[in-house]
Amino acid sequence: MNLASHVVGSARNHPDRAALRLGDDSVTYRALDQRSARMAGLLHDRGVEPGDRVAIMLPNTPEFALAYFGVLRAGGIVVPMNPLLKSREVAYYLGDSGARLLFAWHAVADEARAGAQQAGADAVVVDPGGFERLFAPGPITDDVTDRHEDDTAVILYTSGTTGQPKGAELTHANLTRNCDIMATELLQLTADDVIFGGLPLFHAFGQSCTLNAAVASGACLTLLPRFDAAKALGILAEHAVTVFAGVPTIFSRLLQQPDRDAYDVSRLRMSLSGGSAMPVEVLHEFQDVFDCVVLEGYGLSETSPVASFNTLQAGPKPGSVGTPIRGIEMRVVDNGREVPHGEAGEIAIRGHNVMKRYWQRPEETAAAIRDGWFYTGDLGRVDQDGYFWIVGRKKDVIIRGGYNVYPHEIEDVLYEHPAVADAAVIGLPDPDLGEEVGAAVVLKPGARTTAEELREYVKRQVAAYKYPRKVWIADALPKGPTGKILKREIVPPPEPGGR
Repeated sequence: MNLASHVVGSARNHPDRAALRLGDDSVTYRALDQRSARMAGLLHDRGVEPGDRVAIMLPNTPEFALAYFGVLRAGGIVVPMNPLLKSREVAYYLGDSGARLLFAWHAVADEARAGAQQAGADAVVVDPGGFERLFAPGPITDDVTDRHEDDTAVILYTSGTTGQPKGAELTHANLTRNCDIMATELLQLTADDVIFGGLPLFHAFGQSCTLNAAVASGACLTLLPRFDAAKALGILAEHAVTVFAGVPTIFSRLLQQPDRDAYDVSRLRMSLSGGSAMPVEVLHEFQDVFDCVVLEGYGLSETSPVASFNTLQAGPKPGSVGTPIRGIEMRVVDNGREVPHGEAGEIAIRGHNVMKRYWQRPEETAAAIRDGWFYTGDLGRVDQDGYFWIVGRKKDVIIRGGYNVYPHEIEDVLYEHPAVADAAVIGLPDPDLGEEVGAAVVLKPGARTTAEELREYVKRQVAAYKYPRKVWIADALPKGPTGKILKREIVPPPEPGGR
């Protein structure tokens, strides 16, 4: 079994249909098959063996798909990375995964090269059409390297409340079954569908639910490298998009676009939302304005990602995340025991979508997966009809516009500043993004700096979506008897002019 086999199948069944589209340019399934085969040949020529990790730090362009499926065809393991990462983050991902080869977009070449040098890896810089130049002298590997269904296909980095990000090992079976169920049962995709590709492909949601689902069904994925509401609406109209996928913030941005009614989106038949809870008012307004049903689902990187979904067949319940998909069990537990319907507890998941393990982290794997159940750290409840509702998060993660921000990572950077004695990063309510990143800082005795300087210090070292937009300097942070900072008791200062 190899996830890349979907490319070969769609190339055989739909050779001249567009697989990927970016602006006026498109890549057919025949071309995707041939170019990913050349990519596999290039990797073999560079000594990449089955099971070797290869990192890709590319935006939503055709090059991402060519690299992704090329690595899989060669039997390698893909390590997707956010193109916004800074060099220290690049070095960590490469060093932790053991990836010795990184394909990076030309716009982020400096950070990629610096991080790769720190990790002792090679960075190959790619620009539009750059793969063709790389492929020109190389061999073609038409075959798809056979991999066992339990072999790791992708390592997606995620994190908890402590320590550095950790890699969730997703197998070929995890990803193939998840995208097949998404394509055939939940979205009922056909080769005539056009899917909006604005979700980051390095993320589990965009990767499985748009890229892999599209390729598995022979549909077209129309790409948007950086989200912009006007550009997104233009794509929906000009490319006759039938399936839209986004996080709640994206839905809100489309609704806020002043000239939204000027775009013909009549081909749109379905939208899916995930990443964080969508306000019911936004869901209803989007359905009314765009005459398109919105279906919410739930999942995590560790679950490939989809675990539950609202389906048209069963009837969606706005505000819920639906029922478990086929082959998946979900339950709500407290201290390992299932709680009655309607009561809140931690959501646990079991089934073919649960990751193999955390890469080289046996203790954290054992803590997360117990008796075959993956304990999500998310708090929820289940109603009498079996629909699940998310009510909070046990983990201390901040979800900013659909992106996960892990406080400990940002706190580590703040603590590196010579003036900082204590730091606590928390999520602040935000009407547009859901949550914004805030940081409370206590300075060392005699130290002098400003909140603005601290904000810029962090901004220079982490991806743009992670740094705290609001930083304030406090005399002290609330602490418990053991000295642990009590984040729940931290109250940010009022905005200027507020009460």
